[in-house]
Amino acid sequence: MIDSTFWKGKQVFVTGHTGFKGAWICLWLQAMGAEVTGYALQPSTSPSLYELCGLSSSMNSIIGDIRDRPKLQQAIMASNPDIVIHMAAQPIVRESYQYPVETYEINVLGTVYLLESIRHAVQLGAKIKAIVNVTSDKSYENKEWHWGYREDDTLGGYDPYSNSKACSEMVTSAYRNSFFNPSDYQTHGVSLASVRAGNVIGGGDWAPDRLVPDCIRSLMKGDKIIIRNSTAIRPWQHVLEPLYGYLLLAKSLYEKGPVYAQSWNFGPEDQDVRTVEWVVKELLSHWEGSFEIASSGGEQPHEAKLLKLDCSKAKAELSWYPKWRVEKAISLIVEWTRGFMADEDVKEICLKQIKQYEDTDACI
Repeated sequence: MIDSTFWKGKQVFVTGHTGFKGAWICLWLQAMGAEVTGYALQPSTSPSLYELCGLSSSMNSIIGDIRDRPKLQQAIMASNPDIVIHMAAQPIVRESYQYPVETYEINVLGTVYLLESIRHAVQLGAKIKAIVNVTSDKSYENKEWHWGYREDDTLGGYDPYSNSKACSEMVTSAYRNSFFNPSDYQTHGVSLASVRAGNVIGGGDWAPDRLVPDCIRSLMKGDKIIIRNSTAIRPWQHVLEPLYGYLLLAKSLYEKGPVYAQSWNFGPEDQDVRTVEWVVKELLSHWEGSFEIASSGGEQPHEAKLLKLDCSKAKAELSWYPKWRVEKAISLIVEWTRGFMADEDVKEICLKQIKQYEDTDACI
């Protein structure tokens, strides 16, 4: 269970707070009484969950580029956080083929600049104790195995996005070994971990070239649903599942120190590792009307066909378990979208779903 009393009054610095996952975690942190500072570019989509929930007025929101090292350093120093959660990224595989240099700059150098800013801040007396770097399940060297990747499996990444996230993992490891070494914890007082999640879905995601947002846009317009790689298999999970893991891990890093300064997987159970086609059909089963599904056709950039995560370590050492099956996650996306279409307060919908997640004891 989430210990909301731990977060009350904690200063938390979140990069990428204007993104989909960033907005959700900021809402959750605020609901628990944390004082949140965000650092990110303007939202990349319109609408965006960040704007719909009015986060710019409910938190200390700094609009800045993760590659702007002086501004980032200043923001870290000014906020003097207890905990840092790094989510800022170029997160789209297909976009990384179009903009590989920018993808590496943001995902790799962005991580370097953040960790370097934290290193200097700590040297100057900042109170930062815990850092969580959010990378990706795609950072593994994908061998199309039918079993899940474990945290000590080989990193790699075929495309620029996946590879950049593997590089971010290696940057994290180098900074942990060189500057935040667990053996020297009594000197520096900082615990640094990285996290790798599955394919995250949920209400309020408007990103292009993502399966569920693309389908939602088509459903809202009554358009034909175009999918690619219908047989590709992915570990689908509601956005609150990995965020729950990040929060548990951050608390453990803060309270118990370097024993948790490692890499961690947060993915669904094996039965929720499903094909793209299955997810689309499940989504349609919750939506009234008949819709045509078609393949995008033509040559597509390479994307992995099969990807699974082994989350045994998180279960054993953090007592983290998935709470919502993928069917439940999809039904909640439809609930969120219908509320949005009816001009309901989507912030309240998000907070209601967060509370529902907190109150769920067993996997449903």
